[in-house]
Amino acid sequence: QLVESGGGSVQAGESRKLPCKLSEDITDRYCVAWFRQVPGKERIRVAILIRDGSIKYGEAVKGRVSLLAENGETVNPKMEKLRPEDTDTYYCAAGWIAWRCKGIPSDLGSWGEGSAVTVSA
Repeated sequence: QLVESGGGSVQAGESRKLPCKLSEDITDRYCVAWFRQVPGKERIRVAILIRDGSIKYGEAVKGRVSLLAENGETVNPKMEKLRPEDTDTYYCAAGWIAWRCKGIPSDLGSWGEGSAVTVSA
């Protein structure tokens, strides 16, 4: 239901888009969210887009991430000024109702398979 793309290798300081394509219109979901994860560690919120247009960003990326709805089914987060510590697998997730959209990974039932980003110094 969710398909991420945009992973790959970049140099520090560069930007990268990580589009997430849903199987339905974005407005059918209460939220679309991005998380990052290093194997063996918990998933950390990057950003969450709520249906009303509000966006909440994770502290580590605040000021370096922007979200753009490309069309009715795709949201395209763009990460800027990438750092080596941003090397992670990035996951897209979506929720249907408000209480599931507080940024807690276990509350979200729909997930993509992830897109790996490697940032070289």
